[in-house]
Amino acid sequence: MELIVFNSLSGEKEVFKPIHEGRIGMYVCGPTVYYDAHLGNCRTFISFDIIFRYLMHLGYKVRYVRNITDVGHLLDDGEDRMLKGARLEQLEPMEVAQKYTNGFHDMMRVFNTLSPSIEPRATGHIMEQIEMVEDILKRGYGYIKNGSVYFDTLKFIKDKNPYGKLSGRIVEDLLAESRDDLKNQDEKNNPSDFALWIKAGDEHIMRWNSPWSVGFPGWHLECSAMSTKYLGETFDIHGGGNDLKFPHHENEIAQNMGACGHAPANYWLHTNMLLLNGKKMSKSDGNTISPEELITGNSVHTTKAYSPMVTRFFTLQAHYRSTLDITDDALKAAEKAHKRLMESMKILSSYKGSFSKTVGSKDEEINNLLKQCYADMNDDFNVPKALGSIFELCTIINSVKDGHIEASSISESCWMAMVKQLNAFVYDIFGLKDESQHQDSDTIDGLMKLIIELRKTARENKDWGSSDKIRDMLKEAGILLKDGKDGTEWTRE
Repeated sequence: MELIVFNSLSGEKEVFKPIHEGRIGMYVCGPTVYYDAHLGNCRTFISFDIIFRYLMHLGYKVRYVRNITDVGHLLDDGEDRMLKGARLEQLEPMEVAQKYTNGFHDMMRVFNTLSPSIEPRATGHIMEQIEMVEDILKRGYGYIKNGSVYFDTLKFIKDKNPYGKLSGRIVEDLLAESRDDLKNQDEKNNPSDFALWIKAGDEHIMRWNSPWSVGFPGWHLECSAMSTKYLGETFDIHGGGNDLKFPHHENEIAQNMGACGHAPANYWLHTNMLLLNGKKMSKSDGNTISPEELITGNSVHTTKAYSPMVTRFFTLQAHYRSTLDITDDALKAAEKAHKRLMESMKILSSYKGSFSKTVGSKDEEINNLLKQCYADMNDDFNVPKALGSIFELCTIINSVKDGHIEASSISESCWMAMVKQLNAFVYDIFGLKDESQHQDSDTIDGLMKLIIELRKTARENKDWGSSDKIRDMLKEAGILLKDGKDGTEWTRE
């Protein structure tokens, strides 16, 4: 069966054809490490983890590149994100970057995502970014103003380049828009032009020498430079959240075309947003929940804690291109469904019945459902539909155990095929674990780091109620916290 993917660039489903047979290059925009990863980040990276796993399951050799943004792009008020984090926490910017990179990795381990093949940092690729700016200037798509370098969007559009195609924005609207370098609006030839290199002000700590000034790269530049370095000028898949379509991914395409003469990726995949109780998450409205709060239960939006695997399973309930609404009821339903799935998997692996030596009457139904799993995943990685087929198989498995379906109606070879494929889908592709059996030490250590950090923050904010609640809930779970001069340690009772 052919693999079909929805290409955001064309707005249509397309047959996936890799540039090099048997090999795939995939780049996914990673986190900006000035703050804790939010749940929307986690959903995106879980989605691409499943895509990564499925492509490898199909036999492809995948080079998966996911960057770390440790040169913070600018906020709406013009302040650098990394510098804001450093100022608020009274740390060096690289301390901030390391702290939240570690936290991000801990969170990814907790949710059982595979590490990418390469995880480059923006600060480690300044020379590559400078070289790309030089190439853009040579091709006439950039200009220098007072030590900063800007991309000339008007010339790019006049040369019949497809600016706005990915995001579906009208060119006239794009030309009237401002970008993320708000401090230097007067320097730009056009409101839509965006910074490739920004001359550093006196307050800017993170700065590098360049042919134009002592400064720092524009936000969009790092992904263009690093994807090109590790995957080539043209690669197969570029992914990220829907919120990155504009301006980030639109400007990446412009930069690559400006430097290399062609677009970077053949297929663009985008995940959709998370909602909370039917509304967009917003810190100012209090309509938000962090991964830690979901896992510890320390949130007004949930009545209990939900384990990492239940949370991961919950994210599989909606197609990656659809919105996903977090509610307490939906999480409870996901918890029950995950438990049922794990129980069915135990039965599947341990059941010793008198299966038929020849073709059984249930074989065709089972084989059709097994084939449907692949058909669903090959249709733009439709995990919810594939899960639906798997739960139909779970009904058959449970009915065999309960005696409602005779084991003799299923051939031994068919049952074994079901064992093999469901293990591959549930554990290897969907990345789920049976938390009642597997007490994975790395996962627990990572989870406890997050919980202890959450409690530390509560104590620093003199939020003694939250701090005590975390301690008491852990004690109920058989885990004791010990505070000392070197920090907090945990032990099992």
